[in-house]
Amino acid sequence: MCGLAGWVDHAGLGPDAQAVAEKMNDQLTHRGPDGSGVWLARRAVLAHRRLSVIDIEGGAQPMTLAEPGRTEPRWVVTYNGELYNHRELRRELTARGHRFRTASDTEVLLAAWAEWGADAARRLNGIFAFAVWDDREETLWLVRDHLGVKPLLYHHDGGRLIFGSEAKAILAHPDVATEVDEDGLRQLALPLLKFPGTNPYRGVAEVLPGQVLSFTGNGVRTHRYWDLAELVAAPAATEDPDEAAERLRSLLHDTVTRQTIADVPLCTLLSGGLDSSVVTAIAAGLPERAGLGSFSVDFTDAAGSADSRSAQDRHHAREAAAFIGTRHANIVLDSHLLSDSAERDATVRARDLPNGFGDLDTSLLLLCREIRRHATVALSGEAADEILGGYLWFSEPRAVAADTFPWMADSPAHGYLHQRVLGTLDPELVERLRLEEYLADAYATALGGLDLDPALAPRERRHREIVYLALTHFLTMLLDRNDRLSMASGLEVRVPFTDHRVVELLVTLPRAVHHAGGREKGVLRDAAVGLLPESVRERRKSPYPTSPDPDYSRRLTDHLTRVLHDPPEGLDAIFAAPALDPRHIGEAARSHGLVSNFEGEVILNFASWLRQYTPRLAL
Repeated sequence: MCGLAGWVDHAGLGPDAQAVAEKMNDQLTHRGPDGSGVWLARRAVLAHRRLSVIDIEGGAQPMTLAEPGRTEPRWVVTYNGELYNHRELRRELTARGHRFRTASDTEVLLAAWAEWGADAARRLNGIFAFAVWDDREETLWLVRDHLGVKPLLYHHDGGRLIFGSEAKAILAHPDVATEVDEDGLRQLALPLLKFPGTNPYRGVAEVLPGQVLSFTGNGVRTHRYWDLAELVAAPAATEDPDEAAERLRSLLHDTVTRQTIADVPLCTLLSGGLDSSVVTAIAAGLPERAGLGSFSVDFTDAAGSADSRSAQDRHHAREAAAFIGTRHANIVLDSHLLSDSAERDATVRARDLPNGFGDLDTSLLLLCREIRRHATVALSGEAADEILGGYLWFSEPRAVAADTFPWMADSPAHGYLHQRVLGTLDPELVERLRLEEYLADAYATALGGLDLDPALAPRERRHREIVYLALTHFLTMLLDRNDRLSMASGLEVRVPFTDHRVVELLVTLPRAVHHAGGREKGVLRDAAVGLLPESVRERRKSPYPTSPDPDYSRRLTDHLTRVLHDPPEGLDAIFAAPALDPRHIGEAARSHGLVSNFEGEVILNFASWLRQYTPRLAL
């Protein structure tokens, strides 16, 4: 896992290109603390920060490749990710005459591009975002993995295209302004929703998951090498729950096996829930991973409690670890540290934006930081809930029936978080931005790209719609969050449930198979028979825990009081006056169980972002 940056200017690079590229690259040091490099030509500059995971001694980037019989490089790559099928690709390419100097997957990727061009993307199994410069054709290619696990942003202004793993790298270019227009403000005001292909910063866009982008003197072109909408609309893979469970178990075993390949210490994130426990059980069952380490999160104030969500997770994580046989550690986070303003600033800085979930984000940042002391790679159970309908909003009647994204419906299925955000915003700003109209347009556009069989039963049709919306507009937000907060400490998190073969199977299963036996994620529970203790295998979904410490809420209110004594410019134009009253925040904290401090967290995140980034806002 790494960070990448650079740009192509068809009018030619200026004399300061090297210095600017190094400045952009320095913004990504956290993503790649093990090495850096810059490659420069007349029209292109590619930069790279490296986190060494495979072939520690080799694999430095940017990496170049010449055509046979020539010495000058034709192809140059800067790459962030892992190819889990690089060994098979290496054998195939070797048979085609390619010779390799290193054991890195980067060299395999570059050879694959030389052999198949953009068609190489269809052959890749992994999580990746990369840029390839073809010096002979003077073409830049940007490619992103199937579900968008790894980020890839760009800024296009005519004859120039600037790219980077994170917005901060692009914003470090002197010709890119830190501005947020009205569309950007709308995105910031809707933090529970990921708008595909966009970014709140003006002029910054993202390569879509499953997309290839090319940039030549004639401009930008894109195409999809993998289309989720086509898969969701495809006929059912099977309607037999037993067959589906067997196929799923086989696929998970293969993908987890692939994703445990690393030349550095590897562990798992084990919450004690079904998804992470299945991944951990398969990984720990591999002969080469005997004694695998696993980690869970807890809070100081909950350490002696049996009632909090984190306490329940702690119990089930220990039970799963004992059954599976991992070396388990429960990382206990101090709620004083969670409320520290410097840690909030670090969390906002990691995400480049104020969008977030308060102590859920800070605790993930601190957890990853602690795990990084023991391992460089961690496997996660993320994405199973979105694919298999594990959230309450897949079944809660008001959420399912709502003519909007179900997790943003006026229902208890997601803690009314959308309504709570709107309640904090300045009413005049909400009216000017026409947020509900914008949300309705986004929803209609999302479903407009899905061509389902009209013969589908209404319940089945709605289930497929929600799966599609969850994968394209909710999971992408969570994957971005996980990438930013883990890579802030140089920890690579791998996500076996996002293997495109697993997704291709699961999204084409009927709702009845997803919920086999009348249980949410029933097909996964059936696939896990024998892997887990029954209490864990049949455990219901439990949200990621928040700190239950009432002192955390009090410290947050005190922090907000200090911030509002000298607020950053723009804060009072975004939020309603009552929302900026710490007493109101305290009352809101006591009245909600899911993300109990959400209103205060949102305001403090915006204050941190405004202070750190000083963006120009269209207010």
